[in-house]
Amino acid sequence: MSEPERRQRRPARTGPVTHDDLIEDLRFTIDRLEQDGAARGDLKLLSRSLRELRYGFRVFSKFRSHKKVTVFGSARTKPEAAAYQHSVKFGKMMAEAGWLVLTGAGGGIMEGAHVGAGREMSMGLNIMLPFEQRANHVIHGDPKLVNLRYFFTRKLLFVKEVHAVVLFPGGFGTQDEGFETLTLVQTGKSDMLPIVCIDEPGGTYWKAWQEYIEGNLLKNGLISPEDLSLFLVTDDLDEAFNEVVSFYDVYHSMRYVRDRLIIRLNVEPTEEYVEKLNDEFSGLLASGRIEKSAAHRFEHDEHHIRDLPRLKLKFNRRSLGRLRQLINQINRDLGSRS
Repeated sequence: MSEPERRQRRPARTGPVTHDDLIEDLRFTIDRLEQDGAARGDLKLLSRSLRELRYGFRVFSKFRSHKKVTVFGSARTKPEAAAYQHSVKFGKMMAEAGWLVLTGAGGGIMEGAHVGAGREMSMGLNIMLPFEQRANHVIHGDPKLVNLRYFFTRKLLFVKEVHAVVLFPGGFGTQDEGFETLTLVQTGKSDMLPIVCIDEPGGTYWKAWQEYIEGNLLKNGLISPEDLSLFLVTDDLDEAFNEVVSFYDVYHSMRYVRDRLIIRLNVEPTEEYVEKLNDEFSGLLASGRIEKSAAHRFEHDEHHIRDLPRLKLKFNRRSLGRLRQLINQINRDLGSRS
């Protein structure tokens, strides 16, 4: 490495990364692009992507304290179809529970979920296409609607900004979004969240999909048995609703701090209960034990959750399906719905 390149490397940081540090990193990256002589097409892509994400973050920043559910499904489903009517009922249930309903803002299932939720409780991420690009009548013109050029920025927001993902029957896009969400959760690239696949009453779309997953991926050792815990297939709206809402009954959120996984809870477990978790879930650990914990100093900027009780563990970063089972167990044992 040449001396000029060595001088341009970012210095290592040992403490919490500040807001100013991150702004400086962005400027540093832009300077490096200029020094690299980046191609015009690459710069154009980066510029537009950054503008889109900034725009999306600005809109969502006003609603970060609200629980949100993403609803995926076909834009081609007609209002008279059973799946459409099912999506209307589900959107209404989530809105009445205080959840914002986020969709791709199009027709079909997306429109149905918004019809059920109503304009006030609806949010949209519309993709600008040569066809099907106008937002549905519920969300059109609403300040909670974000219009995007790129699928990849849209898909990031669909998962990053929500607390649950629900899928109704759909085409290539729905399958893509479902598998990507599962991949992000299974590999730990996204925080744990409920993923629910909803069939119309008596329908077999997701039931057949699950049979394929079990008969091909699981049977051939391409996924682990615990990975089946990362999603639920049902045609019962009450079961789907409870799967989403009860996930946050005791569990609140998670964060990695260096080599520790911090699980924030709404209810403080007893020492005896933590011992029970150690007995049942020791396979999650790279080393050490599951322990109760106060907020880490790196979490002190998150004032609204600083006082929540916590568990900390050296997670092996592989057993995400088993981690979901741990969260399910905590919710069942300590939750008000148990």
